[in-house]
Amino acid sequence: MNFEQARFNMVEQQIRPWDVLDPKILDLFMSTPRHEFVAESQQALAYSDIELPIGEDQSMLPPRVEARLLQALDPAEDETVLEIGTGSGYTTALLAKAAKSVTTVELFPSLQETAQQRLTEFDNITFKQGDASQGWDDGQTYDVIFLTGALAELPDSYKQQLNLGGRLVAIQGEKPTMTAEVLTRISDTEWETEVLFETVLPYLVNAEPKSHFSL
Repeated sequence: MNFEQARFNMVEQQIRPWDVLDPKILDLFMSTPRHEFVAESQQALAYSDIELPIGEDQSMLPPRVEARLLQALDPAEDETVLEIGTGSGYTTALLAKAAKSVTTVELFPSLQETAQQRLTEFDNITFKQGDASQGWDDGQTYDVIFLTGALAELPDSYKQQLNLGGRLVAIQGEKPTMTAEVLTRISDTEWETEVLFETVLPYLVNAEPKSHFSL
């Protein structure tokens, strides 16, 4: 299979038509071999417009969704990033190429171990293991926060971890109505919210809606 051609087609036929026009973001996707972040048996599907399973009942975001979220975040080379949900490590690689440093958190040790093996060429990634569905209080603040799974409701602690001018993307809501949003911290007590698009994506583990029923 010609992976280079598949990558070009992904950018031109999926990502660019979805209003992702920032050359920096397009270059990131063109220069990062997505097929190297999946099992060999799935490499033929690596550039497809699907949620690709990666084990532990988790999946990769579709490329066009990932690109649109990254464009909204607009990470800069002097900025720090917190990623919730390392998954395959593909998004981690994109962020590490664009930003100064990335702290990435993964719930499943098996996924974290595999991602670390794929990302050995990077020296600006810190790997953490744990449940970040209700927040990740590591005593640090960040310029960019990327939550790679959906949440019924965004924990307030993530908003507090943004530096002034910092951006956060999250997919919030309950199926079948979810919205992808970017939050920008504009003061110590104010955040600006922009709705990017509607979608339905899998929840982060333990970030599902609480049951509305009681005995």
